[in-house]
Amino acid sequence: MKVKGILLASAFAVATLTSSPAHANRDYISIVGSSTVYPFATVVAEQYGKTTKFKTPKIESTGSGGGFKLFCAGVGVEHPDITNASRAIKSSEQKKCADNGVTEIVEVKIGYDGIVLANSKQADQMKLDTKDIFMALAKEVPGKDGKLMPNPYKTWKDVNPSLPAIAIEVLGPPPTSGTRDAFVELAMESGAKTFDSLAALKKEDGKAFTRVAHTLREDGAYIEAGENDNLIVQKLQANPNALGIFGFSFLDQNADVVQGSIIGEEAPTFENIADGKYPVSRPLFFYVKKAHVGTIPGITEYLAEFSSEKAWGPEGYLADKGMIPMPDAERKEFAMAVAELKPMAAK
Repeated sequence: MKVKGILLASAFAVATLTSSPAHANRDYISIVGSSTVYPFATVVAEQYGKTTKFKTPKIESTGSGGGFKLFCAGVGVEHPDITNASRAIKSSEQKKCADNGVTEIVEVKIGYDGIVLANSKQADQMKLDTKDIFMALAKEVPGKDGKLMPNPYKTWKDVNPSLPAIAIEVLGPPPTSGTRDAFVELAMESGAKTFDSLAALKKEDGKAFTRVAHTLREDGAYIEAGENDNLIVQKLQANPNALGIFGFSFLDQNADVVQGSIIGEEAPTFENIADGKYPVSRPLFFYVKKAHVGTIPGITEYLAEFSSEKAWGPEGYLADKGMIPMPDAERKEFAMAVAELKPMAAK
């Protein structure tokens, strides 16, 4: 019955899409999602618009979480066809999609990105490890007795005597951002585990550990700066004492004015991220609503452009924009998934 139900839901979704009175008004691809993936998707969309008979897709930068919310709301021309994401879809989001009739989703990994803590080139380059990052930004930190206390650290020197005596001020993304999700998982969790008391907590109560590791300060040391990474870059130029969190591609595009902090003795370079040396890196994705393919014009052709070697290959134009290409075997695997429009399994 479950399979039959899914088939009926899919058939209903397609019927809804094709019978919508607004269908004639939607002759372009609608894309939402990650601010990190946004510049990569934009350059693909521009190339696609120049080289095909189809209109250039319309892309909104909503953040990964915001993108999934819009994407999973339903099937039909009022809903986006594709959502970009700087993290994998969560099982709860996949269930929300299914509850709203979005039952066949094609997952496409497009490459890798590093998350950087950057500052103005007017200041000295910071040299941090993940323990420094956790101590600077966590809402609660262990005291000398191992018990949690409100974060007392005001300057980077308070965190680590080798760091400068400047106030901790970090501009970063909001909770809807995949960059923030990845940052707390890769940097904050790693730093939290360097404390014996928190490493023990992780073994005893994983949820309690995650709450500690993922909860950022709310006393002004961490400042939510929205989904616009370009705005963070501008603010870093105006305030050389501040640091900002964003994807490597924005560092690469603004290397004349900002610099990435060294983390764990590794600089955030294209080579270090590709080799897996830089500790704070993550995969990038987009997700396609299969029910819209063949109904909204040009989706197949857009997917073909994005998954072409001239786009996401080692010498492709996305690498020129700062995206780290997948290894050959992985690119081949996802190119095949795109060509076959193979829906992902339930998580």
